[in-house]
Order: sequence, then C-alpha cells, then structure tokens
Amino acid sequence: MSSLLANLNPFAPIYKKKIRTPWGNLKPKVDIFPFLYLLLMYGFVYILPYGKYVVGMSWFDWCRSEDGPLEWIQFVFYLSASLFAFMAVYRRKNRGLNINLLIWILIALLLFFVAGEEISWGERITGFGFQSLRDMNSQGESNIHNLHFFHHLLLDPSFEISCILLGWFGWRLWPKLDCLPSKEYSLYFLFVALFFFYFDISYTSTIKQIRNDQEIFETLMALGMFLHCWRNNFPVKNKAGMPMHAQYQKKNVIITS
Repeated sequence: MSSLLANLNPFAPIYKKKIRTPWGNLKPKVDIFPFLYLLLMYGFVYILPYGKYVVGMSWFDWCRSEDGPLEWIQFVFYLSASLFAFMAVYRRKNRGLNINLLIWILIALLLFFVAGEEISWGERITGFGFQSLRDMNSQGESNIHNLHFFHHLLLDPSFEISCILLGWFGWRLWPKLDCLPSKEYSLYFLFVALFFFYFDISYTSTIKQIRNDQEIFETLMALGMFLHCWRNNFPVKNKAGMPMHAQYQKKNVIITS
C-alpha cells in the first residue's frame, strides 16, 4: 500500500517507488507518476459521468478546456518553478559565473515568461490587455505564444524540441549540469514530446487529425519543471539520510556553482 501511495505522489523520493507484480517487484529509475496521471485522466476522468449537469460539459473536456483547471494548475506550477529557479540562482551567485548559472538564470526567466503567458499576463483576471496583440492573436488575447505566426508554425516544434532536450539529451549529454532535469523526471517531458509529434504528424496523414489534448500533456511539463526546481532547493534524503542530489553528485560530479 505504501509503494502505491508513493507512486501516486510525485513528491515522494524515487527509492520509495516500486511496482508490485505477481512476478516480483520492479524498481524504476524514473518517476512513473506521468504514466499514472495519464491513466487517471483517460481511464477515469474521461468516463466520469454527470459532468454536463455540473459544469456544462464532460469532466474531461472541462479539465482540458481553455482557461480550465489544468491551465491554471500549469500557471501555479510554472510561477512556483520560476521562484525556485531564482532561489537556485541566488544560492549560486557567489560561486562564480559559469554555464550552469547562466542556464539557471535563463530557466528562471523563461518559466516566469511562460507563467505570464498562461494567463495572458493577467488579462483573464483584470480584463486589461492590448488590442494590437488581440488583433494578431489566434485566441484574441494579449499574449505572444498565440500570435498567428508563432502559434501555427513554431509553438508545437518548440514543445517537441524543448521536451526532448529536457527529457532525454540533457541528462544524457550533460550530466554534470544540475540546471537540467535529471533522468528521474524524463517521463514528464517525453510524454509531452510524443503527444505533440503524434498530433502534428496526424495532420499530414490521410485520417482526421487527432483531438487536441495539449492541456492534458502540458500539465506534465509544468509539474516536471516545478519538481526539478523545487528538488534543487529542497533535496529529499535517501534511506541513509543523505540528500539525494549529494548522492548523485558523488557519482557524477555535478556542477552546482
């Protein structure tokens, strides 16, 4: 029971997460919460009844709707991740300027920018925006990522490239940089890259393009970045009581300055 609860908790340390099977226990080296999250969304929320009578649509469509709960959850994760990234920058500022610190600064700024974009820089709350941006925007909002050119040509490739970098190439090619997510969080980004690739490739196929469930998957990316930035400031401890990042640093000589 404890291992099941650990698997359902993205904040639980990786050493507590086990997959129990009739053939024995499996101990994954990556967090499998993204898989369980997708199983929950498509296996439970998707068929949850009576949503039309409560929120005016199915619970699944409500979750993935524009300005729906998942989009606001993404905003909270991105904004929190940005604050934790700035904390990581502050902790390293007196140790000299290097590529690791520069990337931390870039990540902190980008996360703050993405958080602002998620709520159109407060327009959804205050109603204040810029008409010039609205006129060029696919959704009539004051943000940049939905400008016609960026939205139709660059948005999906940017998700695919960034998620492959964060979920695969980062920890494989540059394991000494602690500014990039570790192997543990790879599924938070690889599932997102896979969805956007499949979504785009279906557009060029002979069948109808698959349904746009991007909010379902974008939430994984937001949570992955939050966990990465949070754990760098508040590392969990292993069974021996040693911080997990210190244990990893001992093996891979991670740059933390």
